[in-house]
Amino acid sequence: MISGVRAHVLPPSQRRSLEELSDDLDLSSGDTTAKRSAFWTMLVLSSVIAAGGVLTDSTATVIGAMIIAPLSTPIMGIALGSVRRRRTGAALVVLFACLAVIAVGMLFSVVLPGDYDLVSNSQIASRTSPGLMDLVAALATGFAGAVALARRDVAAVLPGVAIAISLVPPLVVAGVCLGKLSGWLALGSLLLFVSNLFALVFGGMVVFATLGYGAEADKKAGRPARVAYIAMGMLFVIVFVPLAANTTLTLLIDIWTGRAKTAATQWLAGEPGASVTSVDAASRTLYIHVRVPGSLPPIKGLLDRLDGEVPDGVPVVVDATRGNRIAIGRVGQ
Repeated sequence: MISGVRAHVLPPSQRRSLEELSDDLDLSSGDTTAKRSAFWTMLVLSSVIAAGGVLTDSTATVIGAMIIAPLSTPIMGIALGSVRRRRTGAALVVLFACLAVIAVGMLFSVVLPGDYDLVSNSQIASRTSPGLMDLVAALATGFAGAVALARRDVAAVLPGVAIAISLVPPLVVAGVCLGKLSGWLALGSLLLFVSNLFALVFGGMVVFATLGYGAEADKKAGRPARVAYIAMGMLFVIVFVPLAANTTLTLLIDIWTGRAKTAATQWLAGEPGASVTSVDAASRTLYIHVRVPGSLPPIKGLLDRLDGEVPDGVPVVVDATRGNRIAIGRVGQ
């Protein structure tokens, strides 16, 4: 049904020609030597900039790396090649590029001290626990990027797309986490990258197919196209399930920490000047940060109030003053 309206979606003056689009996205066409040298040079430089921004916790530096990172070019090349049912080698370029960026992150991780708290770095923490909203935003960005590439009149939005879709930074974070032997954090950042990769390819395939860039493809090549769409469907499931699970867990943790704060506030109600400053969960432990001018009330009272409010067996630590943490036991035990 899409092919029946392709020719009327955009007037020729607004729609870029297939040759123009292919020349931009296919590193194996035209002056391949110049294209590839430029791609790898900018990729390494953007990786170094991203690593510097991540390790210094500088948002502005990381944004700069996003703008100059060329990784979206071969990724969109995958989308265009899938629509045209042609193999361009873009997938291999993306694979080797990902390995190169991760290697840069691992190399930079050696400058961190052995006891460095990765989660305390906002650039790392924000990229190691992706949720469904990250996928939704990435999908919208993927469509915006494909439209900007295909239309002559909206190409100016491409820098904004580069900032919105995070490609090199999560790979750098994965490398840093792997270098510090934090496998789960590295897996979370890789999941963020894969979701963004899926969003770009999916958005590109839909937009490019709608605009008719694959209309001249040989109909006998329908099988590779079906394989591409099946692969995209499988990738969506692989990405969606962990993102949904992480989103659910994050919501539950927010609920449990809110209940714990209420219970702790009630526990301190009889102590003049006492207050609960914050409650957070880390490493499967509930940390309750309190400010108490005098001594703490009986600890058992807090555990009793937490019973039924948070899952049984969760360890609880009360942080009364800086450097003075008291492990009070497990809920329900």
